[in-house]
Amino acid sequence: MNMKANDEKVVETQEWVQSVIVGLNFCPFARREVEKKSIDYRVIENDRFEICLEELIIECIKLDQNEEIETALLIFPNGFQKFDHFLDLYELADALLIEQGYEGVYQLASFHPGYVFAETEENDAANYTNRSPYPTLHLIREASIERVLENVANPEDIPRQNIEQARVLGAEKMKSLLKACFKGHH
Repeated sequence: MNMKANDEKVVETQEWVQSVIVGLNFCPFARREVEKKSIDYRVIENDRFEICLEELIIECIKLDQNEEIETALLIFPNGFQKFDHFLDLYELADALLIEQGYEGVYQLASFHPGYVFAETEENDAANYTNRSPYPTLHLIREASIERVLENVANPEDIPRQNIEQARVLGAEKMKSLLKACFKGHH
């Protein structure tokens, strides 16, 4: 895949962050990081677990060495279209962070075009709180989460509020917001 195609995937993911994550305020600290341009967007073309996991650790090292980068979105456009297969990558990645001594340093979140919460149906609008243009792992500095959450009343309510908001908007509206991120690229 060429750089132009990778650039498009980054632009589409940035559009999703701006229109869905920031636009719907799903993440209380995303707006600040978008404005500061402190999010590292990285396309990982490989579809082999071991290579993808190596890339995750490379990204951790990059964050270790660069305080200007607050968070990273690792975009996996190839080989992880099946949600269950992507969850395998997420679980391995989460275990690897612990094994490599990053527990308490970085936290991992996952987003996927076919994300389905365990307790929901596939067409439930709630799933769109974690649906993204491409399978994506979000690497977050834990200290930053703790710092931001000190200023958020009832942070434990955020996921429930996001789900309620998505359900009020409805699955069709949420689907159209996600689809709009592609703007003719797909």
